[in-house]
Amino acid sequence: MMGPAHSLSGAAAWLGVGAAAAATGHTMPWPVLLTGALICAGAALAPDLDHKAATISRAFGPVSRGLCEIVDKLSYAVYKGTRKPGDPSRSGGHRTLTHTWLWAVVIGAGASILAIQGGRWAVLAILFVHMVLAIEGLLWRATRGSSSDVLVWLLAATSTWIIGGILDEPGSGSGWLFTEPGQEYLWLGLPIVLGALVHDVGDALTVSGCPILWPIPIGRKRWYPLGPPKAMRFRAGSWVELKVLMPAFMVLGGVGGAAALNYI
Repeated sequence: MMGPAHSLSGAAAWLGVGAAAAATGHTMPWPVLLTGALICAGAALAPDLDHKAATISRAFGPVSRGLCEIVDKLSYAVYKGTRKPGDPSRSGGHRTLTHTWLWAVVIGAGASILAIQGGRWAVLAILFVHMVLAIEGLLWRATRGSSSDVLVWLLAATSTWIIGGILDEPGSGSGWLFTEPGQEYLWLGLPIVLGALVHDVGDALTVSGCPILWPIPIGRKRWYPLGPPKAMRFRAGSWVELKVLMPAFMVLGGVGGAAALNYI
């Protein structure tokens, strides 16, 4: 999938989680619903940090481009070191390590630990990174071109400061789900895990599939490209993605958000 579809699917997925929480009597505070949807939309772009042309690799200028090269080399090294006889040879690390359930869990857990250990500034940093990605993904037409980068960063910084202040207010969501003292913002890792997994599922629907289950071996492959039957797959950027899936994500997100807020 392309970046916009990934971000829309991430936002829709978190809004769906909010709807499920409301249905079980554990309604999310609206700041958690909003923040989680934006984080999940941004996190749904993150696995493509192994690809130099991806949105996330361009989103933070030289910093993200340099990190992209490191992640690509790391992913390729892990692929070479763990591949089985049935896994094909390849020349790069795209759609390997960062497109697995294990990567999603590790990144999400790392974000949660950073949030509770690093205090307010760590929380703001996590929010800022994902706000930038969410803006890049959800408002892709308005953010095209390098000249818009500074405006995106300013909008993300302003949004982060405002949302961070709201979440810090009593009852607004900093202690949602994890209520023990010292566990504030522990939940921030959840939309990050979900966003990464939604990305992987989206890529699994495309022609190449996605090795979501690594390192669990399947037959003669450890990097098995999971996906539906090939006749049901599509190419990234095709009409199926643009004309069917993206509108569907918008509708599902709207319904999920309304249900999460108990409007339906």
